[in-house]
Amino acid sequence: MGHGDVNPGGMRRIVVRYPEDPVEAVMEADALDAAQAIESLLVRGPLFGVAAQDAAGEALGWRVVVAVAAGCPQEARDSLYSLLWFRAKDDAQDRAERRALLAAVARLESERVDELTLLGTRYRIVRGEEYTGMGRGGIDQPRPSDPEPAVANWDRGARGPGIDGGLVLDPDAPVTPAQAAECLALRSLAYTGSRFPENVRDDSERALETHPDVMLLPAAFRVVERNDPGWKIGSSLHASAHEARKTLDFALTWLEPRERGLIPWDVHGPEVDARTVAAEGTDPAAGELAEYVEAADRLRAERANQVEVQGTVHQICRARRLLRWGPDGPEGPRPSDTNSHPPERIRPRLDEDGVVHYDHEGDGS
Repeated sequence: MGHGDVNPGGMRRIVVRYPEDPVEAVMEADALDAAQAIESLLVRGPLFGVAAQDAAGEALGWRVVVAVAAGCPQEARDSLYSLLWFRAKDDAQDRAERRALLAAVARLESERVDELTLLGTRYRIVRGEEYTGMGRGGIDQPRPSDPEPAVANWDRGARGPGIDGGLVLDPDAPVTPAQAAECLALRSLAYTGSRFPENVRDDSERALETHPDVMLLPAAFRVVERNDPGWKIGSSLHASAHEARKTLDFALTWLEPRERGLIPWDVHGPEVDARTVAAEGTDPAAGELAEYVEAADRLRAERANQVEVQGTVHQICRARRLLRWGPDGPEGPRPSDTNSHPPERIRPRLDEDGVVHYDHEGDGS
């Protein structure tokens, strides 16, 4: 059976393959163990990114050019805006190419553009869904087979790999048995219940028909916090559990002590944190700060996925993501999706010669 085959209901047939090497076999075993431990799914809500496709031939498929990690469609549009602006500034081969890029940038400054074709490439704002598992042990944590660095780098200036870097979206690619089971289980995922507005529920039900298939994206990781009555998000998404731990380490030793008034905000510099102040021992807050240091040190020494400080549980959550897929590719934003802000100019004016003009130029100031 060839890729892209669909059954009479319009859904693609899932092609299953079995693990081909010992590492993949361990990952599959971890996935099966996790599936058996899950009692329910927690759906956080939509995520947005940008995918691109060669406009000359759909057979070449879609690829992610902006990670599916933004909280609203406009954030993804802003990222596409910046992507095209920098391409115009740094990579345009001539004035004609730069003019085309800047025309697209101008549209993104004033319109909620969800799809555009530019210089032979079709760009689309894509909509994903973020969810995680919940079992007796709580929210899903990183699995033993999730990638970890051989030597953990805790340098705050060191950047780890980005989410979805170079990711090609191929809904016809063979998947493992655990992935196939997850895809089948999530095809019917829709928002239900009175806590969702009617238009949100309607759009969700409609998506089951317009985009009946689901494609799983790589897992991502974020910090979540529980301080009765429930969990809340404590960080953005990261490509690895280690990068999420680095974010939590910074929060515990630098950000939270300042938010709680234990270290003044006007004490600047990344080197002034709970570790340095607690080590001096002269600050009245040294005792409280030592609790944060103890939790952060445990995070580093044990690669711990959960610590508790001052009654708040901080946990590394293994977030899962999916895209809905239809005959024309990945799903875009729905009418009921909300935006945090309107389209706007977020970069200086760039002319067709590649010269950057700042706002104060020529305004008489």
